[in-house]
Amino acid sequence: MRLKPEKNTRSAPDAQEIAVAILTWLGEEPDMLTRFLSLSGVEASSLRQFSTSPGFAAALMEFVMGHEPSLMAFSARSGIAPEIVATAWQKLSGPYYGGTGA
Repeated sequence: MRLKPEKNTRSAPDAQEIAVAILTWLGEEPDMLTRFLSLSGVEASSLRQFSTSPGFAAALMEFVMGHEPSLMAFSARSGIAPEIVATAWQKLSGPYYGGTGA
C-alpha cells in the first residue's frame, strides 16, 4: 500500500531555527563539533555563552556553507534542503557575501 504524500503546510524554517538545527546536529556529531570549535576559535567550555552572541547563527551557517560535504550531511540529517540553508545564510551574512543583511 502506498500512502499519499502529505502536503507540507509548514513554511521553511527561519535562520534561527536552522542555526538551532545545526547546533543540534553538531552535538550529535563529535568530529564535526570539534571541527567547528577549531575553525571558529570557540572553546567548548564557552560554547553556551557564545551561542547568545548576535553572530552565532551566521557562524554556524558559515561553517556548513563553507564545506559542501558538511552542508550535505547536515541537510540529509535535518531534512532541511541545502537551498534553504543557503538562503538563510545569505540573509544573515550581509552584503559582504551577497546577502541582504536583513
